[in-house]
Amino acid sequence: MSAPSRIERRSIDVVPDAERHGSPVSQFTLWFGANMQITAMVDGALAVVFGADALWAIVGLLIGNIAGGAVMALHSAQGPRLGLPQMISSRAQFGVYGAIVPLVLVVLLYLGFAATGTVLAGQAINEIVHVDAPAVGIIVFGLLTGIVAILGYRYIHMLGRVATVVGILGFTYLAIMLVTQYDVGALLGVIPFDVATFLLAISLGAAWQLTYGPYVADYSRYLPRHTSESVTFHSTLWGSVLGSQWSMTLGALIAAIPAAAGGSFLDQQVGFLGELAGGAVAAIAIYLVIVVGKLTVNCLNAYGGFMCMLTTVTSMTRASRVSRAGRMAFIVGFLLASVLIALLASANFLDNFRQFMLALLMVFTPWSAINLIDYYLISRERVDVPALYDPDGRYGRWNVVALVSYAVGVLVQIPFMAQELYTGPVTEALGGADISWLVGLAVTAAVYYPWARRTTDVPAEMTYPPGTLAAEADVR
Repeated sequence: MSAPSRIERRSIDVVPDAERHGSPVSQFTLWFGANMQITAMVDGALAVVFGADALWAIVGLLIGNIAGGAVMALHSAQGPRLGLPQMISSRAQFGVYGAIVPLVLVVLLYLGFAATGTVLAGQAINEIVHVDAPAVGIIVFGLLTGIVAILGYRYIHMLGRVATVVGILGFTYLAIMLVTQYDVGALLGVIPFDVATFLLAISLGAAWQLTYGPYVADYSRYLPRHTSESVTFHSTLWGSVLGSQWSMTLGALIAAIPAAAGGSFLDQQVGFLGELAGGAVAAIAIYLVIVVGKLTVNCLNAYGGFMCMLTTVTSMTRASRVSRAGRMAFIVGFLLASVLIALLASANFLDNFRQFMLALLMVFTPWSAINLIDYYLISRERVDVPALYDPDGRYGRWNVVALVSYAVGVLVQIPFMAQELYTGPVTEALGGADISWLVGLAVTAAVYYPWARRTTDVPAEMTYPPGTLAAEADVR
């Protein structure tokens, strides 16, 4: 990109060396800022709401964040070498048409997160401007998201840096107010250790991180091609884990406060944080912190959502790039859908969000297992990038090995499900403990690796389109 003020023009195409920029530090600030937000607090609160002691909830959430974050960061490390959006690279495993299967689920993921985030951020905007109509805040927040998402990659990272500073200040202030107003020590160790609720806390932390996997490389793909994979991995991992754990810890502690206060948070998350801040000017400042944090992650959802929609459409058209007008149209369409969902959202937010998170965990862990095993263990970081856009190329239209392994990975989790609609027999035998995501990862890996190792057509070396590498690039 020739100038920082220029609207991004890249979409699903490879980022040439001449346009690469930035450092892995940007991954830390982006993911830290994106996770210092109110929905992560809600996720942490859920572990306590559904029965865990606050102390064991915090420990379980940390384990889940680190485990899921490591998987997510391995996806991020692919970005600099490939220079591609995450789901385009998924065609190497599933085939050019076959990748549409997980893509549809990813779009639903982004719509769900965008809608739930828009509801909470809309409440914060309404509190700032003293308006009661929910539609006002929701629509304003949708417009803000659209502006940043259309401007693109540079501005999303810039917002991440702002969100990091704002989040640290705001959440530190909230932590101080929490400690001074409540006996936090008395909230810990109240409920005996329970395996089922502890595993639920781990699952909630892991789900939070794993659902970033399908788009995390979208935000590392502009880094210089020879950027250290290890540094990219750790910058992403610890930015995401530290931001998430800080937010979730606050949420778990607030949910553990005796009914008068904890119940207030569960009924009105945004309003409770304003009261905790002390009301008046301090409350407005916290509402702004909420808006900035949610805006950061909502831009990731909108940006990733349009990338997935483009990936789906271009698999049929064989296009390898899309015009700027096309980018804008897809972003606007995605945001209109998310705003409409937010306007129609159920009042039963907490329980629906828990079900949504755990259901997503079930469908995305097999995808992560397949993508990472293929990239790091089978293809060993060698990808024929031009073939990703050609249904008649190396990767073909449908990869039966990946699709069957994916289906097995999803289906094998059913006996381990812990959902309102259905609780699996193994889960009941374990007292309600949810370990479906671990089963999904392990079984998918066991099925896919030996099968794909015999059948995958691995290129001899990494292959890029003409004009992509620095020596060949058409420097504008």
